[in-house]
Amino acid sequence: MSNQALDLFNERLPRKPYFTDELQFGVRIAGKERAILAKYIQFNQPHAMFWLGFDVDRPGAAIDWSDRNAPAPTLTIMNPENGHAHLLYALKTAVRTAPDGKIKPLKYAAAVERALCKKLDADTGYSGLICKNPNHDHWQLAVWQPELYTLDWLADSLDLSAANDKEILPDYGLGRNCTLFDKTRKWAYRAIRQGWPDYEQWLRACYERANAYNLQFAAPLDENEVNGIAKSIAKWTKSKFSEETFGAYVSRTHSSEIQSVRGKKSRGGGRPKGRISIASDASLKPWVNLNISRSKYYRLGMNKRFL
Repeated sequence: MSNQALDLFNERLPRKPYFTDELQFGVRIAGKERAILAKYIQFNQPHAMFWLGFDVDRPGAAIDWSDRNAPAPTLTIMNPENGHAHLLYALKTAVRTAPDGKIKPLKYAAAVERALCKKLDADTGYSGLICKNPNHDHWQLAVWQPELYTLDWLADSLDLSAANDKEILPDYGLGRNCTLFDKTRKWAYRAIRQGWPDYEQWLRACYERANAYNLQFAAPLDENEVNGIAKSIAKWTKSKFSEETFGAYVSRTHSSEIQSVRGKKSRGGGRPKGRISIASDASLKPWVNLNISRSKYYRLGMNKRFL
């Protein structure tokens, strides 16, 4: 039953995964052949997410996903002593988490991940770096869904109100990548104009800023991911922003004529400063002076005789 799922799991392991036998002693890194013997192992590659992983810390975690109307996990890896489990969903196409990946697909994947986390009531403090190793005899493995998921397939059974940026947890899973990229790039757009540094100096500044943001996460991203995001932002801003291009942009968008037009719009678009008030029939009530009813006044069309 589990051979095919295990083969897929092992095939997708990083070349040198993190691993450990005891969480309190931290993690080490080694070749796949050594790491695959450990109780816990890194299950996603550094720049590609092949699995959406969730940590569910309650008895019955390996089966109560069905009671919550959640999609069936590809496999569950349960601790037989307390019933807690890791739930893994295999993706047909990996989500690119490297900085050369596009941000919109990453945000969509983060929204799906967040919505599924909510549905499963999984631990939002889970870093997603390592999971219980399904190859290890200490855990109980169950395979539920043999077909590989697409993000759209998962999204069909989820409430994607999590697609709203405010609902994507900035400190959870793929949300960290989105948050780090957005915060660093917004800083970079302003900071590069302060002195127009050379590339090496600018790259160092981007890395230091990205690293500072990363350290604010409860479970920081790997240093290679931070370095990749910083390098991508440094290269893009350096190629798109320069003192000359910025000067040309200012000249093009802040001429005296444009500023004059903007000033007029901010004052109300040329509306007359005074207000002309025209009294209406409703306020003057002419039918009273004519000693007739209001309905007769309008029925006879008397309101139109004075136009």
